[in-house]
Amino acid sequence: MPKSTFFNLPEEKREKIMESAIDEFAQYSYQKGSINRIVERAEIAKGSFYQYFEDKKDLFKYILEKSGEEKMVYLTHIIGDLDKLDFFHTIRELYIGGIRFGQEHPKLAAIADRFMKDADQQLMEEMFGDSKGKSQMVFQGLLLKGIERGEVDPKIDVELVAMLIASMSLSISEYFLKEKNTGNLMDMMEVLDKMLYVIEHGIKVKKEGEKND
Repeated sequence: MPKSTFFNLPEEKREKIMESAIDEFAQYSYQKGSINRIVERAEIAKGSFYQYFEDKKDLFKYILEKSGEEKMVYLTHIIGDLDKLDFFHTIRELYIGGIRFGQEHPKLAAIADRFMKDADQQLMEEMFGDSKGKSQMVFQGLLLKGIERGEVDPKIDVELVAMLIASMSLSISEYFLKEKNTGNLMDMMEVLDKMLYVIEHGIKVKKEGEKND
């Protein structure tokens, strides 16, 4: 976390430092990101930077935390409607929320996406803590509720499927933003529904007489 001196700065100066840091890590990976370029953009002395943050890792972790907080804004209303939606509609809404976050905060989304791909396991655990595990636990809870309601096959390996769905949530956001980046909501729904069809029905051809659900 930033030092108290950072939070004591005027809001405009804090925002300029954060914007400079976000611009840097949106363009460069964590490993290649430069404190020198950040302080130059922010128009502060390098010595001042270390009065606000312990090091580059401290700054980057704070950016990831702020990114997570912003993303939760897009998911909060969905969490409040869990009892009104079935499992598959819940997953759909969560994915849509993630994509909308990426559309409206492309730099934050790009930073997290690149880091998830490039970082080694130890660094990822340092930065994210147990947040990845918590995400999978959310999906496990949704799957268990879906099983209880008769919406999800009780024979599945809940832990494995939760991991797959969590991974797919990252993949679908990346796919849409890179391959289908039209900003069109209908395009987004079409891609999501194609993927959710596979989650719900699988890829096996149903033989005559077999149930589809």
